[in-house]
Amino acid sequence: MYAVVETGGKQYRLSVGDVLKVEKLPVEVGEKYVLDKVLLIKDDNDSVKVGTPVVENAKVTVTAMEQGRGKKIIVYKYKRRKNERKKQGHRQAFTRIKVETIEG
Repeated sequence: MYAVVETGGKQYRLSVGDVLKVEKLPVEVGEKYVLDKVLLIKDDNDSVKVGTPVVENAKVTVTAMEQGRGKKIIVYKYKRRKNERKKQGHRQAFTRIKVETIEG
């Protein structure tokens, strides 16, 4: 059984027990969080429910395992012959989650 959910502007294919990093969620470490934008659910008996745009009464319950920030990336903007350059760094915040249940 798996589900396709949307969170943080991205789509993820999740199964029970999966651990992954998503955009930061407003939850403390160890708490449960419900993802309710479920786009697709496939059961064990190969029946598929596709939402328009979301599946009715479907939800995925996850547990937050870690809050953190990713590796630093360097954003460098440059315009030749204009003596114009700008250097910035960015660290994206993330939440590591573990999928507990898929309902729907």
